[in-house]
Amino acid sequence: MEIVCVHCKSINRVPAGRLQDGPVCGACKQPILPAEPVVLTADSFDAVIARNGLPVLVDFWAPWCGPCRSMAPMYAEAARLLHGRALLAKLDTEAQPAIAARSGIRSIPTLALFKAGHEVAREAGARPAQDIVRWASPFLG
Repeated sequence: MEIVCVHCKSINRVPAGRLQDGPVCGACKQPILPAEPVVLTADSFDAVIARNGLPVLVDFWAPWCGPCRSMAPMYAEAARLLHGRALLAKLDTEAQPAIAARSGIRSIPTLALFKAGHEVAREAGARPAQDIVRWASPFLG
């Protein structure tokens, strides 16, 4: 399975059976599948979304958003629960307005699930970790 490193955008091949083993990037030696949400930027968004063999669940949020801040620990818990099944990421819509606009984000927090570069599901509003997992699981295969 090909996994894109969010740190250096290198493509790494990881056997599906080793996804839970804490693989590191062959180029920069950073963890490529951490058990916590990764931060996406304008430099990494397209590469991570389009080239990952795992589904990518993105939390579109902003620092001034109260519901976004209250959901952050629950999203981190969902990242631990979905570790090895999906890559959970966060995109700050205030810092990356062009990506938010291109993605059609109209309210935050918004969760969008991408597979092979295509959005397959979207849900707006803060939710507990178990609800995030329950909502995403049918799309993870």
